[in-house]
Amino acid sequence: MNEKTTPMENDAKDPRVARREKMRQIEEIGIDPWGNRFDDRSLISDCQARQSEIQWTKEDGTVVPLPDLASEDIDFRQWKSDNGPGEQTGPTVRVAGRIMLSRDKGKLIFLTLRDWTGDIQIFVGKNQVGDEGFSLAKLFDLGDLVAAEGRLGKTNTGELTVFAHKVFFHAKMLEPAPDKHAGLTNADMRQRMRYADLAFNDGVMKTFLDRTQIVKSIRSTLDDDGFCEVEGPTLHTVAGGAAARPFATHHNALDMPLTMRIALELHLKRLMVGGMERVYEVGRVYRNEGISPRHNPEFTMLECYQAYGDYQSMMDLTERLITDAIDAIGGGYVREYDGKSINFTPPFQRATYAELFEKATGVDSSNEAAVIDLAKTLNLTTEGKHPDVIRNEIFEEKVEDTLQGPIFVIDYPASICPLTKRKRDNPAIAERFELFILGMELANAYTELNDPDLQEELFKTQLQGQNEEDSMAKMDHDFVRALRYAMPPAGGLGLGIDRLVMLLTGKKSIRDVILFPLLRPEN
Repeated sequence: MNEKTTPMENDAKDPRVARREKMRQIEEIGIDPWGNRFDDRSLISDCQARQSEIQWTKEDGTVVPLPDLASEDIDFRQWKSDNGPGEQTGPTVRVAGRIMLSRDKGKLIFLTLRDWTGDIQIFVGKNQVGDEGFSLAKLFDLGDLVAAEGRLGKTNTGELTVFAHKVFFHAKMLEPAPDKHAGLTNADMRQRMRYADLAFNDGVMKTFLDRTQIVKSIRSTLDDDGFCEVEGPTLHTVAGGAAARPFATHHNALDMPLTMRIALELHLKRLMVGGMERVYEVGRVYRNEGISPRHNPEFTMLECYQAYGDYQSMMDLTERLITDAIDAIGGGYVREYDGKSINFTPPFQRATYAELFEKATGVDSSNEAAVIDLAKTLNLTTEGKHPDVIRNEIFEEKVEDTLQGPIFVIDYPASICPLTKRKRDNPAIAERFELFILGMELANAYTELNDPDLQEELFKTQLQGQNEEDSMAKMDHDFVRALRYAMPPAGGLGLGIDRLVMLLTGKKSIRDVILFPLLRPEN
């Protein structure tokens, strides 16, 4: 019989019909095509870690360790001849997963099985699994979920293999499998059908498992540093803590308008007033704005606040959070992203907003006339805008893309930072930093403003002349009242989890690190 390495349904006019017919045949032989409990299962990564247990037992009972055939480039047939007659022995394992490849050689079938930890080859021989087991294996399709019990060993080419003596069936895939070489390639369909993307595209599972490890590391670093994790409300009566347009909704029972939160900040600060001195949340925030490779309307933020700290404290913490996350997923501090190298080795560079502005534009940021002239040459609107707003628009236009980083940009114009404490020797400057990497803002931190009277005044100033939906925050009277109960001086940090995962996993689109990004309707 000729070897087949292509999907088994390719000869059928309608692969879906062929798959359902095989499902019917599986039922006919008394097997549930939707599976049962499967105890004592080994993860494939665990099997890979047990290769040292595979041995060569000679006829006289002498046991010889099996060499690492792949790394040592050894011809296994010659090795066996040199070591004399015997047989390969190894532990019995039970593995389960999805069929990624099938090679039918008549009385032998080779399967590549994948679980969420890796791939392994399964050898299914008619003599080894019996007529019933082999008849079942003949009904397997690419994408089916199956299991095997057998001896862990290696083929003559050195490939780690489970030599099955029993096979099991756990779920029939009723849709055709993607092309085995190209996989699922359309970006929109990959994100829309994330289940297929995870199942069939190499590397996707690792990206999202790395994301899990990054978030776990962030929590661990903060927990070890004495921070307390909390959960704030996602429905707010006042959209505050950021410059963003919220999603509006309505609570029917109370007949009141609500918004989805655009930041975590103001409720965490309320907790600091109450005495929770180190507090953080890793949570979803929602901003009713555009979609781009760096923006999704629903995304994940870390915000944390440390009593009796400042923005310098937050810089030190930010470095530890990022380097600990890199340690958690491995790969070293020098990482590649979009063809560029990023060196995360601490300490990160630090530079002031003013000096970076002048370096990139040749204009002294304190020279208001020169700043306005520069804005006009960049076709930026200047009429009716605060000078610091103009400066920041120029900064975003001309400076940010030059910041390779990691670099902490420190000491922003105070008027664009209404939640930030001013420098004692220069009230025009706010104690704020933003962390930039390859022109992308990753983190934002302040020495937090805790003066209730000044905070109330800054809220009023911020709101003057702005469209309500574009304001940084509506007047949050309860937050000002909370500050009157005394919030300790503090440092606060906001860090974008999705962007951090992008940078550490080398993904250029935020949609490739969010399991279910917002997409247009399919039709």
